[in-house]
Amino acid sequence: MIIQLHPDIPQSEAERLARSVAAFYVHDGEKQLLVTSSSEKSLHPTLERFAKSHWVADSDIQLSSRSYRAENRITRMGDMELGNGLNTVVIGGPCSVENESQIRSAAQLVKDNGLHIFRAGAFKPRTSPYTFQGLGMEGLELLEMVRAEYGLRIITEVKDSSHVEAVIETADIIQIGAKAMYDHSILHACGESRKPVLIKRGFGTTLQELAQAAEFILSKGNMQVMLCERGIRSFETKTRFTLDLCGAAWLKYACNLPIILDPSHAMGYAYGVPDLARACMAMGVDGLLIETHPEPAKALSDASQQLNPSEFTALVASLHPIAKAIDRKLI
Repeated sequence: MIIQLHPDIPQSEAERLARSVAAFYVHDGEKQLLVTSSSEKSLHPTLERFAKSHWVADSDIQLSSRSYRAENRITRMGDMELGNGLNTVVIGGPCSVENESQIRSAAQLVKDNGLHIFRAGAFKPRTSPYTFQGLGMEGLELLEMVRAEYGLRIITEVKDSSHVEAVIETADIIQIGAKAMYDHSILHACGESRKPVLIKRGFGTTLQELAQAAEFILSKGNMQVMLCERGIRSFETKTRFTLDLCGAAWLKYACNLPIILDPSHAMGYAYGVPDLARACMAMGVDGLLIETHPEPAKALSDASQQLNPSEFTALVASLHPIAKAIDRKLI
């Protein structure tokens, strides 16, 4: 249940009330809120005289639910807005930071295509312990160089709690990967931050569980959360995963958070990424994650799914008319 307090209640009193009823105290814009278990069907007697209004949620999806807030939440980065229904952002870059030459080439490609957000992983949560695990702190330093020299905003992944603070300090957008979305220490740290956070859906995760992961961050007061569908595991073996466009449609309908789609990880093979990306664009989502590498055959991780420079440039060009057809602008 979400309880909006009268605006004249001091914050110290609101926080005391939250502790007295085991609720979360949350600032949502100008609103002071207490968020409690959704199983409650009436106001706690202690709160009746302090409540301006309240909502009883149908599930544990509360702050991200359209039944509480029908309008879209906006994620802001300087003059950029995600989730406003007008823009679709294309986030490009390689799977991993490998070396300075590779990261410079990829950053220049993203910039040359008129894009503004660069993705690359410094810490890589790989399935096999024998594969490239990322450059770690050296990778973060290279990403800071990209921001300074190319003017691109940076999204990079946090793998575990051992480096979450370093990623929060470096990134413009903190990515919580599919393997880390259940890590409560990461969720809580991102909730305490006020930087934008992108949560990727685990390949065995329900839509309910994805939205609930977002609630851990929202309930800590960070309202800049985006949800990313990147493919789920199914019976099919000819593609890496199955991109759940039905799930994306439900997220758009039920949740007020920006929705990002990742056709690269879903498909797993470069030949199918452009078609999937165009289908995603036609859905009117808020963003796309597209992997590109200067020389995909030499990539140290996810080589098969990364587009080469000419393929990436052709894809971005093909997205502009689709964006225009649905009254959006590609940024």
